[in-house]
Amino acid sequence: MFHFNVILSYINEIIFLICIIKYYEDYLLRKEVVIILSEDDSGHATLIVRNLRRAGLNNKVIHFKDGQETLNFFFDKNSSPAFEKGTPYLLLLDIRMPKVNGVDVLKKLKSDSAFYKIPVIIITTADNVHEVEECYQLGCSTYITKPVDYEKFIETIKQLGSFLMLNEVPVIE
Repeated sequence: MFHFNVILSYINEIIFLICIIKYYEDYLLRKEVVIILSEDDSGHATLIVRNLRRAGLNNKVIHFKDGQETLNFFFDKNSSPAFEKGTPYLLLLDIRMPKVNGVDVLKKLKSDSAFYKIPVIIITTADNVHEVEECYQLGCSTYITKPVDYEKFIETIKQLGSFLMLNEVPVIE
């Protein structure tokens, strides 16, 4: 009986170790989320990236200065950099941008069967109630109004970085 209990104990330990290895294997094989930052104000873009880093978020960030560049990334296979299938993306999107505004970018992404799952976080100075409602109806994940106060803006972005570290993002195939 003693040998059976010892063997059973070893089997349980082996199963436990296999579960731990499997968990870490899945964790390590997950691709890191690439953050697309669509922001026309270079000062705001710099602040956003810097404070995401300060919050501990060290993901790759690709910055686009207008909505057209952002759409080209997703829909134009010849753009550089270009969208890569199998990579999880998250879009931080300003609304007030030249060429193509953020609402139109959101509409185009969320109406496309290939890209509708991409989480889109609106981060803008616009706080119009109708615009907020429209963005949620179009499928944005979160709507953040940029505070006018510099220190509050920094704190908001740090909190966003902490929030993003807890999120799982779907891979687009």
